[in-house]
Amino acid sequence: MERLQFVDACQEAHFEAMSLIHALGWRTTYTEALPAAYLQQEVTDERWVPYFREDHRTGRCHGLLLYRGETPVCCATYAPARVGPSPQESSLVSFDSTGYEGWGEIVSFYTHPDEKGKGYGSLLMGEVLRRMKGVYPSCFVFVLRENEGARRFYARHGFTWDGTHVDIPFPPDTVCVDLRYVRTL
Repeated sequence: MERLQFVDACQEAHFEAMSLIHALGWRTTYTEALPAAYLQQEVTDERWVPYFREDHRTGRCHGLLLYRGETPVCCATYAPARVGPSPQESSLVSFDSTGYEGWGEIVSFYTHPDEKGKGYGSLLMGEVLRRMKGVYPSCFVFVLRENEGARRFYARHGFTWDGTHVDIPFPPDTVCVDLRYVRTL
C-alpha cells in the first residue's frame, strides 16, 4: 500500500496539483449548476495556480494536499473568515462574514474525481480541522445548494447549515446559492 502524506502547499508543483484537482472537481460536479460556456472558458487546469501562489506568498490562506505516494488525491485551503470581495474570483463575489469574526473558513475542499469514495476526503478534513482547532473557536465552509454529496460529506464531519447563504453570479445569467455550513472546533 502506498504511503499517505499531508503536504503544505508551498511549491509550484503543489499549486499546479491543487488547481488541477479544483478544475476537475468543478467540471465533474457543477455541470448541471453552472453555464457550460463558463465552465469551458474559465475553469482551466491552471486557473487557480496564481491564486494559490499568492495565498502562500501572503499567508492569506493555507493550502494542504493529501498525497498517496507521489499522487495528489485531494486538497483544501483554509483561512480566517473572508470579508469583502474575494481575491480569487471577482469583485462580483463578496463574502460578508459579519458575525463570524475570529472564525476559520474552509475556503476550498476538493477530491480528485478518480479518488472519491476511498476515504481520502475524510482524512484531509480531519487534518484541516485539527490544524484549525485552537486557532479558531468555530469554522464554516460554503457549499453549493445543489451539491448534495458535499452537503452530506460536511454533515458527516459535524457541519450544519446555519440558515445563511451567499448568491454567486456566473455570467451570463446564472446565480448559484452557496449555503454556509458551520461547526465548533
